[in-house]
Amino acid sequence: MNPYLLSRVSVLAAVAASALLLSGCAAAGPSAPSAAPEANAGTGYPVTVSNCGTEVTVTAAPERIVTIKSSATELLLALGLGDRIVGSAFLDGPLPASLAKAGADLNVISDFVPGQEAVLDLTPDFIYGGWESNFSADGVGERAGLAGLSVGSYVSPAACKGEAMPDPLSFDSVFTEIDEAGALFGAPEAAAKLVTEQKADLAALKPVKEDTTALWYSSGTDAPYVGAGIGSPAMIMAAAGLTNIFADVHDTWTSVGWESVIEANPSVIVLVDATWNTADSKIATLETNPATAELDAVKNKRYIVLPFAATEAGIRNVETASSAIDQLAALDKQLKK
Repeated sequence: MNPYLLSRVSVLAAVAASALLLSGCAAAGPSAPSAAPEANAGTGYPVTVSNCGTEVTVTAAPERIVTIKSSATELLLALGLGDRIVGSAFLDGPLPASLAKAGADLNVISDFVPGQEAVLDLTPDFIYGGWESNFSADGVGERAGLAGLSVGSYVSPAACKGEAMPDPLSFDSVFTEIDEAGALFGAPEAAAKLVTEQKADLAALKPVKEDTTALWYSSGTDAPYVGAGIGSPAMIMAAAGLTNIFADVHDTWTSVGWESVIEANPSVIVLVDATWNTADSKIATLETNPATAELDAVKNKRYIVLPFAATEAGIRNVETASSAIDQLAALDKQLKK
């Protein structure tokens, strides 16, 4: 048996014997967990948060963290915690220039969701995932099982499902995640500073004033997968002043028929640029399909291109909304020529 697993089982036995283990804990915590971050005034710990229906308690700052998805990795780097990341996986694209130096030495263990064995070989004490689905039997393991090995876990709250899902997602939800991560990982001051900066940048945005309808085109050819009314696409478009043509669909993303896109005839199309489904490939789909080729936005090449990693809920959403505003201004200027 892996000696790491043996050590974790031993820890579990000791903790269980004292009846202090909490579901989702990285270590023994208080017997009455709270739904909001709580900490002793002197040490900052223990900290307890309610996360996607799981109580997470840490008694000291995690030292060996595995991050899954760009949003989780980028947040920890922005908080100055890159030296505690022992492994990262499922990055959705290159790091932004502002974080390239901090993340230069990242140990990328998988381009997708890593298996539990590969993760446990890194002897982590905490796993921070961008999606709930990262924590599955086919992925890094279920959260309760990881807790049994004294490995804590935290999911980006924007990705929670069911009653814990933000409805709709807001920038306040994003800022709350930053604060919770700061509390859990021992960087509350850095988190508070980052939130203050992001709030100032958000307030400084100058959204489009006129009614500019937009399609958020994520992927798909036969049936496009688009931004709906309550997720990060809706949040970013609203911050940019764009009117989402599928705002009335109560979902984060959704599949639609091209007929509904053609009927709406959006004035601009937001293209999500991912390595597995590039903006160029989506442009080719739009321009070679006889029906969509007649859309005003396609005929006038009114495309806004946003990197995938910056469009999932995270620290790059405000700058992404700003980029959308700037790109639209450039398109409008070109159209007037």
